[in-house]
This record gives sequence, C-alpha cells and structure tokens, in this order.
Amino acid sequence: MDGLNEYRRAHVAEVLSDFRTLQFHIAAAPTDPPNGADYQTEGWAALRQCGLDGLHILNCAADTSVPQTGAGGEVEQEKAELRQVLLDACARRHVAQKIYLRQAAAQRWVEYREQVLQGQRPNLSHRRLLRACDEHLRNELAQVTDDAVYQELQSSDLAMGRWIAEDPGLRQVQRWVRARPQTT
Repeated sequence: MDGLNEYRRAHVAEVLSDFRTLQFHIAAAPTDPPNGADYQTEGWAALRQCGLDGLHILNCAADTSVPQTGAGGEVEQEKAELRQVLLDACARRHVAQKIYLRQAAAQRWVEYREQVLQGQRPNLSHRRLLRACDEHLRNELAQVTDDAVYQELQSSDLAMGRWIAEDPGLRQVQRWVRARPQTT
C-alpha cells in the first residue's frame, strides 16, 4: 500500500484525454483527394492508411488480464489494475501520436503538391518538383519512429508536470502493440 493510486488514476485520465484528442484530429483529416486521379498518390495513400490505423487503434479491445495480487487486499489489486489500464492507455496514445505525426506529414505533402501544381494537373514540367515532394514525404515518415514518439510524449508529460513515475517503457508499449491483431 504505497498511497499512490490517486496519482495513478489521475495520470490514466490525462493519458486517455490525450488519446481522445488525438483521435478527434485523426478522424478529422481528409482521406480522399478532391481529384480522383490523385487517389493513388503517396500522400493520399498515407492519409487513408492513417485513417484506417486510427480506427483500428480505437477499436482494439482493451487488455483486461490483470493478475490477482492476493497480498495487500483491495488497494494492491486496484494498483495492479491501474498499472494495466495505464499500459493500455499509454500504448494507445503512443500509437495515436505516431499516426497523427504521419498524418501531419502527409497533409504537408498535400500542401506542397498544391503549391507545385497551382491548380493544374500534373504534367512533365512538374515531374522534378513532385518527385521532391514525394521524397520529402518519405523522409518525414521515416523520422516518425517509436523511439522518437516515445521521447516526445515523455518530454511533453514532464513539461506539463505530469506524474510519470510508473509509465510503461517503450518495450512494454511495443509489446502491447504487437499483441493487437493488425488490420492491414
């Protein structure tokens, strides 16, 4: 009985609130281009995948398998349950943040592409700049790694003065993600 369950409950609520906010942003992003001819382009494909991934992480069942503590009674059992819920919430937020960052990169790609095309349809005169847009998107997407996302979320939580003493490590988050059935 360490007396920290209030902190655990508060942190779970903070992380779930972050996840909810990220889900709103993910769901609000466009997934279909104004011109159907652009449907298979890299940026629009990335935006559609982000939308699907956002739905998947939202619909994943929670892992409610909490070991019975036996010793310590209700307070220790609640502690174990809160730690399990925190892992679930942190992992979902991590995945959602990763989706959100990929989505933001794809949305920048859409803007860059529109600047290049200036209302025209792609033609040979645009080829070099459109390839540069695609390459820039690939580079940005490659930078959205688990390590980078985890560090960004930890830094953000610290900057907001959140209690992160029992946050799961990156490897725990990655194990949680791997244990979820993939839709793609």
